[in-house]
Amino acid sequence: MPNTERAPAVPLPAIPSIRALIRSLMGAALPLSLLALVLLLVPCSALAGAKEKVAKLAPSALVLVMDAKGNELVARNADKPFVPASVTKIVTAWLAMEVLGGDYRFKTRFFLDADRVLYVRGGGDPFLISEELARLANGLADAIGKEPITGLVLDASYYPGNLRIPGVERTSEAYDALNSALAVNFNTIHAVRRGRKVRSGEKQTPITPLAVSQFRKRGPKGRGRISLTQDPAISLQYAGELLAAFLKRAGVGLKGKITTGAVPQGLAPVYVHRQSRPLSEILTEMLRYSNNYIANQVFLEIGGHAQGGPVSLEKSLKVARDILARHDLAEAIRLEEGSGISRGNRFTARGLARLLHHFTPHAALLYGQNGGPHKTGSLSGVRTLAGYANTSRHGTVRFVIALRGNNGALRFRLLKAIESGL
Repeated sequence: MPNTERAPAVPLPAIPSIRALIRSLMGAALPLSLLALVLLLVPCSALAGAKEKVAKLAPSALVLVMDAKGNELVARNADKPFVPASVTKIVTAWLAMEVLGGDYRFKTRFFLDADRVLYVRGGGDPFLISEELARLANGLADAIGKEPITGLVLDASYYPGNLRIPGVERTSEAYDALNSALAVNFNTIHAVRRGRKVRSGEKQTPITPLAVSQFRKRGPKGRGRISLTQDPAISLQYAGELLAAFLKRAGVGLKGKITTGAVPQGLAPVYVHRQSRPLSEILTEMLRYSNNYIANQVFLEIGGHAQGGPVSLEKSLKVARDILARHDLAEAIRLEEGSGISRGNRFTARGLARLLHHFTPHAALLYGQNGGPHKTGSLSGVRTLAGYANTSRHGTVRFVIALRGNNGALRFRLLKAIESGL
């Protein structure tokens, strides 16, 4: 594609030359009124320079920069709706902090009947990874004793069987796995395949029969990760097998089968596992690694917590719309799901910049990705970047950048122009 960028008609001075000009004027014999006028005009020239540089780098980009008082320092196409991609996760994190709070912990409940059949009721915990399962198994073993259990029944009814997230069905990426009330390791299997032989790809994760069979069918040669997207029953079976493996390590054997079903009425829990990570830590991980599975687990819990189970996308969207409406953002922030995988999500830059103002107390959740308090978003033909930036003249500013195309590096060139030019 030919380069259509044009240089400005009049070259603009760089920041060092402006500073040199100030030093020379301070030493010149000028009237104080004239000197004050010149000094007043210098920041305006620098601001114009930042705007011109942004326009030159990306003439068709959507860019908005606002200072702490809400003044717009740079604004290009700021009311034009755009596809936010994973920048959506900032909105999900804000909604989660509003509804659930940073100290919220997901729960998984266990029930034991008179025949020592163990029932597990999933609560949508997005971080039931192997290290967490080891903790869980030890706590459960202490609660029920070391005598073998005669069956393991998995209850995933907190999530309806027909739950679907827009955009997930069209991808086979490992971290775009379908959401579930009871899933382990982000509903994925990490393994190593050499011919027909399959072993775990993680020292902390036991290999299970289902993991072997699934990886033989779909896994790459060598090391890799596959999602359990095709069949929720397979996902649930793997969760049961991995839980049974960790219970065995904790001294509790399984003599019966792993099945699915509902917890019997009137049976009280013998153990409730509270996720070791508070929600604030889960959100930090979600934002850092841009994990779509975690994002929608959290998004679904927003509705389930506010309106009661079972969860549904409709409940969460209603809660989100109500909160956005209270902040006059319902028209500017339109959600279809909580991760950004759907192209049906639509934001405006002014709406997202205003939401970033409300998110400011939680800005530390963004640190860790690309070295600054901001979030990237990428879909085919979409590159976005939003968050906070430090400038010399205007302090901390909020910014939103959205580009058409696949030039991810250009986002950061624009951010650098904003940081250096303001």
